[in-house]
Amino acid sequence: MPGVDGVWAADGGGPEQSSGGHRRVKRLPPGRWLAAGAAVLLAAGSAIVITLTAGGDRDRTSAVPPVSGSGQAAPAGASPTGPTVSLAAVGDIIMGSTPKLPPNGGRTFFDDVKPELRGDVVMGNFEGALTDDTRTTKCAGPSPTPSATPSGTNAPGPAPATPTATPTSKPVDRCFAFRMPPSYGRWIREAGFTVVNLANNHTRDYGAKGLRDTRAALGTHGVHHTGAPGQITLLRIGSVRVAVLGFAPYHWTQSVVDIPAAASLVKQAAAGADIVVVNMHAGGEGADKTHVRPGTETFLGENRGDPLRFAHTVVDAGADLVVGHSPHVMRAMEWYNGRLIAYSMGNFAGYRVLTSAGVQGIGGILKVTLRPDGSWVNGSLVPTRMVNRGLPALDPDRRALTLVRGLSTQDLGPAACPIAPTGELQPPIGGR
Repeated sequence: MPGVDGVWAADGGGPEQSSGGHRRVKRLPPGRWLAAGAAVLLAAGSAIVITLTAGGDRDRTSAVPPVSGSGQAAPAGASPTGPTVSLAAVGDIIMGSTPKLPPNGGRTFFDDVKPELRGDVVMGNFEGALTDDTRTTKCAGPSPTPSATPSGTNAPGPAPATPTATPTSKPVDRCFAFRMPPSYGRWIREAGFTVVNLANNHTRDYGAKGLRDTRAALGTHGVHHTGAPGQITLLRIGSVRVAVLGFAPYHWTQSVVDIPAAASLVKQAAAGADIVVVNMHAGGEGADKTHVRPGTETFLGENRGDPLRFAHTVVDAGADLVVGHSPHVMRAMEWYNGRLIAYSMGNFAGYRVLTSAGVQGIGGILKVTLRPDGSWVNGSLVPTRMVNRGLPALDPDRRALTLVRGLSTQDLGPAACPIAPTGELQPPIGGR
């Protein structure tokens, strides 16, 4: 597991813009990170800023591919003048819910997709708790069986403000709590994931303790996490620093609703990193929620944010890639100021808790290679589907390509990211 390198904080303002439109980043000298970060923690207390190391530094102009935390090299030859960083991202991951768990104790859960889960940084939105604690403060009574989830829709519901609070009054038939053994952290790591987003509506299904257990289980098995209030998870890939952040509309996460605060945190990340990746848990849920439109989205009366405005704002603040999830369906992909926004990656896995019918059974693996300044090298979308009651698998029918291509054109017009029949993502034209 990569070691903790220290704690850092931004020094000065956010990203600057050069005359050519490329971002130039103000960065703290590495030697000052620990002292500066310690001062921030002492002064602010609630800020959670984590720096993680995945290999030693290399010279920025070296042609040697950087090595990821999992030991794979980045694609060679992508940039002849310097290192590149390969990233992969998927949507929602639910590995079942005790006692309804996948075959072989979860060991073979990701076998069909594992060859594509490769990169310096491999991300997914992990929903549920890795805990043996059977208590939940989320629902008004015992949780229904996971298979009762209607149409694969997961009802929201912020957890109580304190771990000792009494259960909420949310009706049992609209409340779903997901729990998996802590040992499943091993299968997440062995699948290839290096960091998971915990900013979503199910990581606190089993209260504050369940969330702590989840973080501990991931750490035990060498998987990093992001998404807590004020949290910037910084991975060092050779000489390139990659910041990963997560946002959702819940009190235990960095808010996706408070857009000015989100922009401020992204600026801090851009001040100390070369590449900034934002996970956005935003938007309504269900088969009828494939389209992304301007304005705030709600689900069961809950504010689920304004995905378009949020995504554009964080890119303006310094994000180089925005990956969305929450709707449980795939959505459009957009080029905005030369940066890619994937508004929702859909369902990747949901064993006996999510439906595989129609568009809700379609997902994908987004694969992107970026230069250290965040500019585009190449990318592709690998189509996936859920099979055998929710296991992730590659999709021979490649339905995600047709779905996302059509949605992007319909919803975003000239800003749509073109997708070739091979799944290759066409680069932005004219820096749009």
